[in-house]
Amino acid sequence: MYADDETIRRILTSTGDTWAVVGLSGNRSRAAYGVADVLQRYGKRVVPVHPKAETVHGERGYASLAEIPFPVDVVDVFVNSELAGQVADEAAAIGAKAVWFQLGVVDEKAYERARAAGLDMVMDRCPAIEIPRLG
Repeated sequence: MYADDETIRRILTSTGDTWAVVGLSGNRSRAAYGVADVLQRYGKRVVPVHPKAETVHGERGYASLAEIPFPVDVVDVFVNSELAGQVADEAAAIGAKAVWFQLGVVDEKAYERARAAGLDMVMDRCPAIEIPRLG
């Protein structure tokens, strides 16, 4: 199990409100676009991270986590499992407090590395599904 209720609640309510969403572009048909919209409606600042560095939902995009010039609390990962571990390592390197791997994104070794680095981590879950449950 890679997502206990306590960790989910902590990330969504007290870890911080700046979320870097890796894989977020202006493509409205992608899951990242809709999830980012939900996070914004719940008061989160959503920072797009995508090679195109597009402005999405009114927030300037960056090509990588390392390019973001301010602190990031949570890194939400919308890349495939083969690339996700590198993103988790980058999240630790920039001082993020938590990593969230979206539905279908699983990398057990990345999970272990993130936890060993002191980050909270959730894997194979969606914050847009979890945040309304906090009620």
